[in-house]
Formats: sequence, C-alpha cells, structure tokens
Amino acid sequence: MTDPPATSSDRRPGGRTARVRAQVLDAVRAELAEGSHEGLTMESVAARAGVHRATVYRRWRDVGGLLVDVIEAAGEMAWQPPDTGSLRGDLTALNQEIQESLVARPSFALALMAASFHSERAARAQTQLWADRYAQCEILVERAAERGELPVQRADARSLLIAATAPLYQQLVLLRAHPDPRLPERAAEAAVLAAAAGAFSV
Repeated sequence: MTDPPATSSDRRPGGRTARVRAQVLDAVRAELAEGSHEGLTMESVAARAGVHRATVYRRWRDVGGLLVDVIEAAGEMAWQPPDTGSLRGDLTALNQEIQESLVARPSFALALMAASFHSERAARAQTQLWADRYAQCEILVERAAERGELPVQRADARSLLIAATAPLYQQLVLLRAHPDPRLPERAAEAAVLAAAAGAFSV
C-alpha cells in the first residue's frame, strides 16, 4: 500500500502552522537520533513536540508522512557546495562534511537512511534528496573544467562525484569501519586522478 501524496500547502506552511511543523520535525529528528525507526510513533512524536496527537495525525497521517517531511525539510536547508579553488580541495571538503555526518553519535543521517527503508514515500523522498544534492554539487566539476583541471571540457559530473564520495559510505555505512581522518582526502585524490586520466569523459 502506498502513502498518499503531500500537497503543496502541506510542504510550505506559514504562521502557526510553520511553528507546529518545526516542533514536530525537531521531535522526529530527536526520536530518530535517540532511538531507532522501529520506536518512532505518532504518539511519541506528538508528546515530545508538545502537540496534540490529533494534529499530528491530521497533517502527517502516519510515520511515513513524518519521515517524508523531515527529508523534504533537509532539502529546503540553505547549503552550498564547497569552493576551495581546486577540485581536489572541493571534493575533500565535501567528503569531510559527509564523514562528519556519518560518524556523529547519534547520527541523524544514518537513522534517516535506515528509516527510509520502511516507507515507500520516505524512500522516494530520500532518493530525490540524494539526486538533488548530487546535482547541486555538479558545479564543482564545472568549475574544475573551467579552470583547466580536467582533460576535457565535458565530464560526467555525477559519475565523478559518486566515485569521490562512495568510499565514505562503503567504509562507514556498509563495512562499519572506524573513521579514518585521511579517507576524505584520499578518496577525493583518487577521483581527481581518475578524472585527470579521462575516466569520466563524456
């Protein structure tokens, strides 16, 4: 069974509705960070947020709706890709941000990834958020091409970015390895060397 779609008014509330949304989403983040997605309930979120549970049910309908809104709120946050003056520096800085989010204890990023597997709507929202973030970071590759750091003017920016960031998720999420402070730079350097050899040429 699929979850019902959110309306545009659901996504962009104002006034008191905005305050209620902020309280509830903060509560969802806290519940996920402190516990797990299995323990996330409409009642626990309402209690933590100090909002009547009928309000939570009316607006978000179910836990899947809460997760979707938390993910969409993450996409609404003002964030800009690094701009250090070099592709290697930009990718290293990006990887450092990713590593920090994954090794934080508790890690909201990891909790949200796990929770998204339990709701079709949340999974779709998570996929869209990842796609949007990678698209936003394509400017790193475009700037590198303009600076002459790449052997061609056209490179597959998405593939390059995935190659640079994937080792972080491989080590910290899949293998659950201890964080390596050198990994962000080493992964970035490997991707830059591959790009310089034409690996991501279109």
